[in-house]
Amino acid sequence: MSPWISLVVLFQKQDESIRFCVDYRKLNAITTPDAYPMLRMDPLLDCLGPAKVISTLNLSKGFWQMALDLDTIVKSVFNTSVGLYEFTVLPFGMHNSPASFQRLINNLLQRCEQFAMAYINDITIFSQDFESHLSHLTTVLGKIKQADLTVKVKKCQWALSEVVYLGHCVGGGHIVPLWDKIKAIRDWPPPQTKKQVRAFLCLAGYYRRFVPGLGAMAAPLYELTKKGSPDPVVWKQGCQEAFDTLKAALIKQPILKAPVHDKPFYISTDVSDSGLGTILLQEHQETRHPVVYLSQKLITQEQSLSSIKKECLTIIWVLNKLRPYLWGQQFSVLLDDAPLQWLQTM
Repeated sequence: MSPWISLVVLFQKQDESIRFCVDYRKLNAITTPDAYPMLRMDPLLDCLGPAKVISTLNLSKGFWQMALDLDTIVKSVFNTSVGLYEFTVLPFGMHNSPASFQRLINNLLQRCEQFAMAYINDITIFSQDFESHLSHLTTVLGKIKQADLTVKVKKCQWALSEVVYLGHCVGGGHIVPLWDKIKAIRDWPPPQTKKQVRAFLCLAGYYRRFVPGLGAMAAPLYELTKKGSPDPVVWKQGCQEAFDTLKAALIKQPILKAPVHDKPFYISTDVSDSGLGTILLQEHQETRHPVVYLSQKLITQEQSLSSIKKECLTIIWVLNKLRPYLWGQQFSVLLDDAPLQWLQTM
């Protein structure tokens, strides 16, 4: 017997199979969060980009391969038409499930960080040549076997020059958005409610590193989501123009170069009345190619700053945002404002 009970939620996955989940929202509301740090997507993609040979492994029914402790089992009870059941393994839907599983996988991949990383149950192995890749793959598979975990073979990719990973096509020095996602953005109808606007901005924002000035470009759409704005939204001409411009920027199928950390970086900044923007560049074959685009919408107080102060604000913002790329690296900030050259004397 258990005083806890939650309802079942069935979710159709991309391969049309069914994922069995439970609505644990009431339990999650009183759960102490596990603050274990989750890996950011950008560093994962940047590690894969320069690789010559890549494999990806998908752990079958990921969370269900991790056992629950007895105290949690009694809280996992769910209701069905034929009675109450409880999980003995980690279920989907619990607040701390991702953090708990990420900790497990990170412990599994200890001492393999130079050639293997994982985002929850998606493990990737990356190498510079086929021979070393076989060795790396053997090491990781051995660890998986030793931990008594299993992979879903049909969702794995083996020893390829380019792979699909976390919604991107990566490898061979390039990082490209996945066309299926871009097609979904292209075919998205004009939103009518705040929820629909947020859903579009969430999908478009997933690829913000590919779009220069996305923050300023999408400013009219972000205005629609503010507290106090009408719902359904008032779709004006400026909203439609921002909607179409954002779509067009992503449909161009932008390609970014993967960062190479033994080469210097170049930072090009741009400021408008409504936002900040920057491009991180590196030289490849005597041409500077974009590595990542960043943008941010200015708040009302910042919009009233002078152009020179906005440029200073941009430099501070950019250096903080790009810290993972620039720390310990040689880089140059490219400016067209002569009054800011005094910063070099500080």
